[in-house]
Amino acid sequence: MIFTIGDLHFDSTGDKSMDIFGENWIDHEKRIIENWKLNVTDKDTVLVPGDISWALKTKEAISDLQKIENLPGKKYMIKGNHDYWWGSMKKLKALGFKTIHYVYNNSYELESYNICGTRAWQSKDSEDFDEADLKIFNRELNRLKLSLESVKNDLPIICMLHYPPFNFSGEPNEFHDLMKEYNIPICIYGHLHSEGHKYVKEGIIDGIDYICASCDYIDFKLRRLNI
Repeated sequence: MIFTIGDLHFDSTGDKSMDIFGENWIDHEKRIIENWKLNVTDKDTVLVPGDISWALKTKEAISDLQKIENLPGKKYMIKGNHDYWWGSMKKLKALGFKTIHYVYNNSYELESYNICGTRAWQSKDSEDFDEADLKIFNRELNRLKLSLESVKNDLPIICMLHYPPFNFSGEPNEFHDLMKEYNIPICIYGHLHSEGHKYVKEGIIDGIDYICASCDYIDFKLRRLNI
């Protein structure tokens, strides 16, 4: 089985409480771990679309990543906008975790699906979107294309993004267009919390089944994909 949950926001230091987003975030890490252990086996796969740890440096993220390593299942994760600890693939692989796999300009083949993805970026209709954001936006588009082009078989692709591939107006953006070009059947995204849930779009759009996996949106319980 394949599960998903995003925006774990683990914090081994205890300095970054998520309670500012509401009382539902109290003990969120403990609740996620308990639900994970209850539902996932070592034969299963968990997709994590970014914002994994509040750590700032790779070595500081080890404690949080070790918690994930110790949980059941194989994990595939992408970078979120708060994952400042995320380094090069060489540095990430050097951490030596066996059940954690990093999606970064690459892809992975499961039994019946490929896993691709990238962080993406805030939509162009954001109030503070500027030239620097445009460069990141376009770079992330290219990262997604590199990930999609790395697939070497005809299996369907599950695409993970951190940012939703929609404008604030609700219209699909260029990330949607690229996934449509590659006939992606499923896209998982996160990033949206609290009041941001009003921007969630789910269901099939242009043949792509969109799923929001922000942990507070799914009540801190892993969501099983119906595939």
